[in-house]
Parts: sequence; structure tokens; C-alpha cells
Amino acid sequence: MIAALTLPCELALAGYRLRRATADDLPALIALLADDPIAGARGDTADAPATSDYEAALADIIADPSNDVLVAINARAAIAATMQLTRIPGLARRGATRLLIEAVRVGRDHRSAGLGTTIMRWAMGPAATATGSSLVQLTSDAQRLEAHRFYERLGFVATHQGFKYHVR
Repeated sequence: MIAALTLPCELALAGYRLRRATADDLPALIALLADDPIAGARGDTADAPATSDYEAALADIIADPSNDVLVAINARAAIAATMQLTRIPGLARRGATRLLIEAVRVGRDHRSAGLGTTIMRWAMGPAATATGSSLVQLTSDAQRLEAHRFYERLGFVATHQGFKYHVR
């Protein structure tokens, strides 16, 4: 939990609130991850149970003061979107703190209504300020061209090429 973030909060988009995820949200979070062909190919599928792997991962995130998984809920308290934020203190850039945004998902029924823009602008503004971050960064799979256009419209600039090494 990133302690500096004051949650829950009302979003600029009427009818949604942002709050921290809880263990009870796990089935809805898995469903959001699974509603994506790239994530599905990695094993996040709709029929994946809330296994101990997911439970342990969410518990680790919740317990870590530099991390948060957030959910946007609608007026019926249904989870409409999610994102993970990680505060990363660093030495580079004169000791700059970065706010990393990962696993952004907006539910199919809530797309094209401004919710993605609203939660991203919240992360880029109030969340970045509250965490003392001078830089907000994210990664996006190279195949996600539509997402890249979305991030560029928000003002993100593709400055680096990322690499991954799979341990197992």
C-alpha cells in the first residue's frame, strides 16, 4: 500500500470511485486480466481459479508499502477497471522517485467512456504528487499498438526499449 495515497476517492468521471483492491476482489481482477488475448496467452484465463499464486501475489502487493493495486468501481460497486502502481525511489536523475504504472485494464463494458483516461490522469497527477514522484513510467507489450496510441495521447513518450528474462 502506498501510504501517501488517500483512497478511496471520487474520480472526475461521474459514477466511479477509486479504492485499494482487497482479497475479495481477486475473481474480478483475474477476469479483467483474462479479458485480453495477450494476457490469456500468458496463462491469465477466465477459468483460472483464484489460486494460491494469485492470492499470494495480491497479499504481497497489499503488504508492500511501495505498491498498490487499485480498482475503479461503479455506482453498483462492480469493478470496472484496475491498475497497479509502484513507487520506485532511485539514484538516477538526482535521486528522482518514479511511479510505475502496470496492469492497466478497463472492463469491456466500461471502455470508450473516458474511464481509462480518468484513472491514468489521476495516476499521472494526484498519485504522482502524493508519492513524491517526478517521473511516471509504464511498460506496454510491443503488440499493444492501440494502447501505445492511447498512452501517447496522454503525453507519454516512448523513450526506451525494454527487455525481459524469464527465470521459470
